Amino acid sequence: MDKFLVKRPSSGKNKQEPLEMKGGELDCMRDGGEKKRPRSEMPGADESFVHSPWRQIRAEGLNCDYKILFRKTEADKIFQELEKEVEYFEGDLTKVQVFGKWHSIPRKQVTYGDPELTYTYSGVTFPPKLWIPVLNRIRERITLATGHTFNFVLINRYKDGCDHIGEHRDDETELVPRSPIASVSFGACRDFFFRHGASRGKNASCHIEPVKLQLAHGSLLMMNYPTNVYWYHSLPTRKKVLAPRINLTFRKVMALPKK
Repeated sequence: MDKFLVKRPSSGKNKQEPLEMKGGELDCMRDGGEKKRPRSEMPGADESFVHSPWRQIRAEGLNCDYKILFRKTEADKIFQELEKEVEYFEGDLTKVQVFGKWHSIPRKQVTYGDPELTYTYSGVTFPPKLWIPVLNRIRERITLATGHTFNFVLINRYKDGCDHIGEHRDDETELVPRSPIASVSFGACRDFFFRHGASRGKNASCHIEPVKLQLAHGSLLMMNYPTNVYWYHSLPTRKKVLAPRINLTFRKVMALPKK
């Protein structure tokens, strides 16, 4: 799988070079271009990296933007707050329906959001818990960085590399059409894959290389339209990863009519 370089602006220039992706990978990066592939400890971002420009990730139908949103010290603090304050679902809300069969989710999961909203996928309707201060702070920082507002968040906690999520698209009917999804990551750096829908399975109609990312501690990945129309994403098992990771995907959800 070919590697694609993140091109940093040359001295004295503000022009941002896009990261053109026809299949490849973007590693966790520290300021100065040093690649890191942390496995057993929580990776961090250099204090100056938070000021770096957006990195564009592009392929056929893939439109994403990536940057470090929180300095390491702040990201560490937020991670500890999330560990202490987020209350994950239990019981029936820890299962999803796949091809007619019910399966336990191989990770912890919960939703927070505005009270009139719900979110349904894999046969389960998730009611949101009320916003808590740490989630509001993250949400406000995303709005400052992007100009987008969000009213709902899905949180997944991966205790280590054995926890995972399979290929899926975030294309549920409750989402505001063409709205972006903001994915914020804290903790262990994990392999994150995009795969074009037309390239999946034995009967694939074409061959488009998958795109592999590694999302750093304190990072923000904006999945813009039409990414979730064409591309599936996943976080596969990585048994060498020993540390936990928390991912928050902020969304714009429509309130469904009351019956």
